Amino acid sequence: MRLGVLFPQTEIGDDPIAVRDFGQAADDLGYTHLLTFEHVLGVDPTTRPGWDGYYSFDAQFHEPFVLFGYLAGLTTRISFATNVMVVPQRQTALVAKQAAAVDVLSGGRLRLGVGVGWNGEEFAGLGADFHTRGARVDEQIGLLRALWTQESVTFEGRWERVQGLGIRPLPIQRPIPVWIGGASDIALDRAGRIGDGWFPVAQSPDRLRRGLERVHAAARAAGREPSDVGVDAMLWARSPAEQTWRAELERWLQAGLDVDLTFATLETGFRNASEHIDAIRRFKRLADDLVASSPR
Repeated sequence: MRLGVLFPQTEIGDDPIAVRDFGQAADDLGYTHLLTFEHVLGVDPTTRPGWDGYYSFDAQFHEPFVLFGYLAGLTTRISFATNVMVVPQRQTALVAKQAAAVDVLSGGRLRLGVGVGWNGEEFAGLGADFHTRGARVDEQIGLLRALWTQESVTFEGRWERVQGLGIRPLPIQRPIPVWIGGASDIALDRAGRIGDGWFPVAQSPDRLRRGLERVHAAARAAGREPSDVGVDAMLWARSPAEQTWRAELERWLQAGLDVDLTFATLETGFRNASEHIDAIRRFKRLADDLVASSPR
């Protein structure tokens, strides 16, 4: 089991030193990966009566590629992943270029988690079509992989047309792993059919097991081995109390699932970067002790 940590996007603030300290702490503690959520635009609820979206314009999100480029030069081992980037509201070639740059600067430490998003207002603000986002992301994944592996790309799709074009520098990983995020049947099928891995939305081990059955069935139908699709589940702290963390981790270990776990400290009551860093330090010590004492 690889153990990662969630970057506390909306609670870490805008101090670059705090961002550095969190990334370096996660790297020094031996976490294998750092995940981040993302949004480009947030809604001002006063302009939209009845708005009930999870995030508003008050929620701060560091831009993932800039964040990872910054942390790439400040860390040595930890890998980076978006969980997830809403690529259908972006230009595909630009995503390919930015992701390749991060992969080069980090020495091949990037995973691109992609999803279709939920915020139609954000799509509108970015000039993108919210209603075609599912079909478009399938096409985008094909073009991204072509741009990451071919010097000159010719690609003809429904939304994308590239004629004899390419990016430089190409990434170190060719292609960069693309993981699929989501819990809908369509997302699970997409993960099994074309994903290098699956980021399930917050799931219990039992729910995750049921989702995996569908992911694996989709993989087999596409002529792939289920083991070709990685899984990284979220373990939410939920409380500042370590006994809560232990109970959650024990539940995952006892489930016997072949998955990685990412520890999330968001919305747990921590007030600043120092408290988030202290939490991931305490959890890593607890996890190391628990795994060492588990029967093999």
